[in-house]
Amino acid sequence: MQTTVIWLSLFVLFLVIEIITMGLTTIWFAGGALVAFLVAVLGLGLGVQIIIFAIVSLALLAVTRPLAMKYFNQERQKTGAELLIGQKALVIEEIDTLSSKGRVEVRGQEWAAKTDAPEGKIPKNAIVVVEGIQGVKLIVRNGEETKI
Repeated sequence: MQTTVIWLSLFVLFLVIEIITMGLTTIWFAGGALVAFLVAVLGLGLGVQIIIFAIVSLALLAVTRPLAMKYFNQERQKTGAELLIGQKALVIEEIDTLSSKGRVEVRGQEWAAKTDAPEGKIPKNAIVVVEGIQGVKLIVRNGEETKI
C-alpha cells in the first residue's frame, strides 16, 4: 500500500512541475506514474511497477511529444526582426555588397542591407524583398522591376 502513495505523490509532483514550467517535460512521467499507481493498486510487485512506469513514460514521450511540439510550435508568433522576412522594402541608398554599403526602408524603419545576388548591386528606389537577416543587415533580393 505504501508504493501506491509514492506513485500518487510522484504523479502529483510531475503535474505540479509541468504546470509551473509549461515546457512539456514532465507530463509524460506523470502518465507513467499514474499507470504505475494503478498497477500498485492491483497488487503487482515493485519491480513490475518500475518497469511499467519506465515503459509507459518512454512510450508517451516517444509517441506524443513530437505531435505535441508540432502543434504547439505552429502557434508561435514571429517577433522582432523575424517579422521583416518576406516583406517588401524600398532601397534608399544604392546597395553595393562589395563596397559594404546600402540601406533600405521597410515598415517605416531604416536598415543596412546587402544582397546575395551575383552582381551584388541594387539601384536606389528599387523595390526589394527581405530574404533574411545577417547580424544587423537585411539580406535582400530584387522584388519588382518597377522603380519608384
